[in-house]
Amino acid sequence: MPVIYQPTGKAREYSPLACNLYMACSHKCRYCYAPHVLQRNADTYFRIPHPRKDVLKNIEAELKANVPTKQVMLSFIGDVYCETHDSNATTRAALELFLEYGAPVAVLTKGGERCLKDLDLFKRFGERIWVGATLTFMDEAKSRYHESGASLPQERLDVLAELKRNGVTTFASFEPMMEARESLAALQKTLEMDCVDSYKIGKTDNSQWLTEPVDWDAYLRECLALIRPTGKGLYVKHNLRAAASNVEVRDSEKDADAHGVQA
Repeated sequence: MPVIYQPTGKAREYSPLACNLYMACSHKCRYCYAPHVLQRNADTYFRIPHPRKDVLKNIEAELKANVPTKQVMLSFIGDVYCETHDSNATTRAALELFLEYGAPVAVLTKGGERCLKDLDLFKRFGERIWVGATLTFMDEAKSRYHESGASLPQERLDVLAELKRNGVTTFASFEPMMEARESLAALQKTLEMDCVDSYKIGKTDNSQWLTEPVDWDAYLRECLALIRPTGKGLYVKHNLRAAASNVEVRDSEKDADAHGVQA
């Protein structure tokens, strides 16, 4: 299997292509799907990872053979800015390769300030990179409980603001949504800080992570009421559209590929 691959299922809504640099993660998110996908238990997945064997060599070989014109997401398995044995050096080296060959890239992270070590590279990409953060809670205690190894919510927001100040296109992923009040509070904060260019809104498909019952129609309506007047990008994921079927979603808000790096 190539290291730059076409994701399927729900992952495809985030990006037409992807590349996983580390096959474990130190963020310890309770809701993480990766251990199940990899058929591993928490002890073997939630750890400080080493980079995949020969991943940089394989990336360069694939780029030499065929430079992608569609967005490559870093990453769906592991966070490229979690705590790693190589201090994210593989992430930087991979970005340098994608930059050298002119491939468009998106980075989604809960690593907070760790990603700023590569701000110089992000700026050199220009319009060919988007950098985003997953936002779940504003309450620090809840974030620590569910995402004990990840950066705290305000740090993620501050990093998005710093990226945007430096001309980097930013996005935010609101999925999984485990508590409507928390997600909406985080969404409101991004608007107050004007730190996000484009939004991806979803839900949780596992009800065990919901802290209380959710009126999905009401939740989506409130998200739309907050985001639409700003003119910012918005993609509503299929799972939320299905759960909130009484809410009208515009065609432009259903086109996943319109809300990412454009070739």
